[in-house]
Formats: sequence, structure tokens, C-alpha cells
Amino acid sequence: MSQSKYAVETKGLQKTYVTAKKLPGVMGGIKSLFSTEKTLIPAVKGIDLQIAPGEFVGFLGPNGAGKTTTLKMLSGILHPSGGTASVLGFEPWRRNHEMLKQISLVMGNKMQLWWDLPARDGFRVLKELYEVPDAVYTQRVDRLIDILDLKAKVDVAVRKLSLGERMKCELVAALIHQPQVVFLDEPTIGLDVVSQKRIRNFLRDLNQREGTTILLTSHYMQDVQELCDRVVVIDHGEKVFEGTLDLMAAQFADSRRVRLTFSQPVENLETYGKVVLNEFPIVVFEVLRQDTARRTAELLQALPVVDVAIEEVEMDEILRDLFTRTAA
Repeated sequence: MSQSKYAVETKGLQKTYVTAKKLPGVMGGIKSLFSTEKTLIPAVKGIDLQIAPGEFVGFLGPNGAGKTTTLKMLSGILHPSGGTASVLGFEPWRRNHEMLKQISLVMGNKMQLWWDLPARDGFRVLKELYEVPDAVYTQRVDRLIDILDLKAKVDVAVRKLSLGERMKCELVAALIHQPQVVFLDEPTIGLDVVSQKRIRNFLRDLNQREGTTILLTSHYMQDVQELCDRVVVIDHGEKVFEGTLDLMAAQFADSRRVRLTFSQPVENLETYGKVVLNEFPIVVFEVLRQDTARRTAELLQALPVVDVAIEEVEMDEILRDLFTRTAA
């Protein structure tokens, strides 16, 4: 165990997978029995992370960027090919018992509860594994069940629950031992908007009430915008941005949107600039970021405007542009 002011820290963290290349045809299969050509697939290429205790950080990137691989290394499931990592002062791949009692990993497409058992029975098994005292367990599980509205579901076999109900139960299971660090890999994937909102509220309360350090991956930007203090963006295994969402918008969005409400219809709006929405009485113009003030003043003077709002480009669009740039 090493001393660090960060709850999670990595330096040059790398993971390269080695796969066997199979030659085509019957002869290729026979040759592969005696000599195998190896292919190296770099998944994570030297990532540096520093996450302070109590931070809520978004970990973003397209499919195949290396997000899940990184979380698996940080939780000790995978051993890195290079670099270093520290989670609560421990090297995670050593699977130290004291570290495992203080972290948790929730994966939206993987389950830790038993399919044919009620969730409550799974909770009791985890209680024994984590050596949680009876009184602490009862108080904590009852509170989590109440917050996530699971009273009518925890005594039903997990296989009979909906996806949203199972995901809520997985969150309870991951938090029974009150971990200091939680890694969340797509916790709202496939959920309806009501379930997503309930889980977001729950995670925000967990972070604020208990000071839990959370590293979140999600393809839903609403999750990230509502929850995260800052974001780390990776693509093709490399870090391409780190900072707040506002900083990312300022750095990678060249334009902004001017949303105008008209008192009467106007023809030939294209003569006033690039129109991205025209649904009377709302018209939205796209303007260069550095020209926002000047262009807005010109539009207000020339058009019958009764209301105006300046908006940033949607974060999904900014991310797509960022990934396109890094790919190029």
C-alpha cells in the first residue's frame, strides 16, 4: 500500500491483448496447431488519471475506446501490460482484501446477483462475503431499498425483474459494504427515462451524502451533465481531453446557437445567417462562438424578436466532433 492524496491515480496505464491469428482453410487450421502467429491489440495506451476523494468523474469515449478495460484494471480484474495504478493506496491487481472491501464495480451488462434467487437472498450472501455487521447491514439495505423503491421487488427471483429493477438491485448489492470508491460502467443502459432519473438522483445523493468517489462511464450525456464534476475523454485507448464540460464546449465547439422567438413570421431567414431550426415562432441561428455578441445584436435589430436565448451546442454533437478530429 502506498500513500497518495488521490483516491484513484494512474500513470502511463496500458493494456495490450494478445490474440492468435488463425489462417484460413483446412491447411491453415492444421498449420495453426504447430505454429501460431500472434496479434497485439492495444486497448489502453498510457492513460494518466488523478481522481480526488469524493469526486464524481465522467469517463467518456466511443465503443472500443478502452473505458471498460480501464475500469477492469482499476478494480483488479485485469492486470495491466504497463504503467502503474493506485486505488485507495493499493495496487488493484494484487486484489488486497482491504482494498476489495472498500471498492465496488457495477457493470450495466453484467450481473453479480444470482438469477434464480430473490435479490434479498443475494444481498445476504454479499453481507457475509464483506463481513458487514448485522445492524449495519439491516439499516443500510433497508435505506437503499426505500430510496430505490424496491420493497415490492427484492423478494422476487431476479430473472422475473425488469431490466430497470435488476439494475437498481445491482446498485444495492454493490453498496451494501459502503465502498469508498465505486466504478460504474453504463449503469443506466437500456433503462426508461423514469428509471434513469431515479438512479441519477440516487447516485448524486450517494456522492454528496457519503462522499463516495465515483468514476462513471455512460453513453447518455444526460447522466454526465447532471452528475459529473469533470470528464475524462479517451479514444483509441488514449486520453484526448480532461476538464469540465464547459471547458470542452469552449475548446471543441466552434459555434453557439441563438434561439429567437418572433412576434410575426419572417421570410428568407437564410439571408440573416445559418438557420438550424425554423418552427414559428421559434427560429435558431448558428453563429461562430467569437461572433456571438455581435451577431446576436444584429439579429435583434433586424428581426421582430420578443425573446432571445444563447445556447451551447449539444454535448453529443461536441463529442462526435471530438472523436472525428482524433480519428483524423
